[in-house]
Amino acid sequence: MTERVVPPAARQRRRPTKQGVVLSEELIVATALRLIEEHGADALSVRRLGRALGADPSSLYRYFRHTDDLMLAIADELIGSTMRTWRPTGDWVADLRDLGLRMHAGALAHPRAAVLSAHRVTGRVHEIQAVESILGVLRGAGFPEYEAVRIYHAFVDQALAFGALDSAGTSLPRAAREAETEVWRTTYGRLPADTHPHIAASARPLVATMRTSSYPAALELLLEAARTRLTQLRAGTGD
Repeated sequence: MTERVVPPAARQRRRPTKQGVVLSEELIVATALRLIEEHGADALSVRRLGRALGADPSSLYRYFRHTDDLMLAIADELIGSTMRTWRPTGDWVADLRDLGLRMHAGALAHPRAAVLSAHRVTGRVHEIQAVESILGVLRGAGFPEYEAVRIYHAFVDQALAFGALDSAGTSLPRAAREAETEVWRTTYGRLPADTHPHIAASARPLVATMRTSSYPAALELLLEAARTRLTQLRAGTGD
């Protein structure tokens, strides 16, 4: 795609596509998201998208300047799908825990797109809503602005990073995933105590826990650190 996007008011098609649908940003993003999960990053081509939509590929320029513009829209839609299901309750720790777990689950629901988009900043409506909402939760809890931004930054980057990490793992062929999981039992679980005393002493929990994502545990550690920081600020003992 090139820099030829059409203003929003002029985007509506007068005729349906060959498949009888009218193009829209929402339809293009949904179709691109589906194709990414089926074919990976190669799905973001004008020709492939046009074929999937039953539309002339050039018609996509009416909605997106180029494929990276479309990628940002996809990233923003992943954020939007999470924000649409999240309802804050007023308990800031519970609300951030719930949102973080929803973000992680959303990434696993679209693993290839999550890997491609986790590092992007969209500046679009859903991302703006997410930034506003999370900062609102933190400021409402009593964090001053600098601390709220600091914790927001750590919270979001943690969720996105784990989402991309775990999504990349799910994208491996099943045989490769199972083989890597078995390494914890067949290799680490059998190392002798005389050469690897700490691994040998920890073998049982290693085998039990290293098969699953550590995001819930990491999230709890972050929230506990944030709660401790807020206590320090209220007591006037924070730097």
